[in-house]
Amino acid sequence: MTGQLRPLRRLAANITGHGIALLARLITAVRAEWRGADPVPRQRVYYANHVSNADMPMIWAVLPPNLRRHVRPVAAADYWLKTPLRAFVGPEVFNCVLVDRRPDRDGSTGDPLDNILAALNDGASLILFPEGNRNMTEDPLLPFKAGLYNIARACPQVDLVPTWVANLTEVMPKGEVIPLPLMTTVIFGEPVHLQEGEDKDAFLERAARALVQLKPEDHAP
Repeated sequence: MTGQLRPLRRLAANITGHGIALLARLITAVRAEWRGADPVPRQRVYYANHVSNADMPMIWAVLPPNLRRHVRPVAAADYWLKTPLRAFVGPEVFNCVLVDRRPDRDGSTGDPLDNILAALNDGASLILFPEGNRNMTEDPLLPFKAGLYNIARACPQVDLVPTWVANLTEVMPKGEVIPLPLMTTVIFGEPVHLQEGEDKDAFLERAARALVQLKPEDHAP
């Protein structure tokens, strides 16, 4: 019986994914702006600002379908496995790379980079939020955690594409589960790579600067 249900779950996940992408476009008229990278089938990590629960679906929705099939968002297991609905949407619809932030019985946590590198080694592209937590401050970004640097060092061939999601604070305010009907834009910038001899702090500062420079107000005339 389980084997018979798997094709049905895959079909349901595919239909749900198309529905989410359509809903995002209908509600927010979300559009992609490719400033420094073209929508071509290259292995990439789309690293983005993180202000709401809607940011990952918005990035996912604006990617062309031929790219979207190979893109896996990196997400917290404790969030996406909390309910049966989330456990279907996260792992099966979005094909998330789940990382466990919860400590084991001995108080330790596994290395979240293991699952991330395994997905990259399998050829997947990723959506990643290097701040780690949602930014609820007035600053444009929280300090980046070390994950993006570790990925750049372990997989130098992968393009790290800064991805700014504009207007999401208004589209999906904290505590809301239904997006508001406002326009948003996902801006893709020029890929970043680790430079020879560049240390972690210098790289993360440069990567963050490349992301902040995509904010629409930074390019106003």
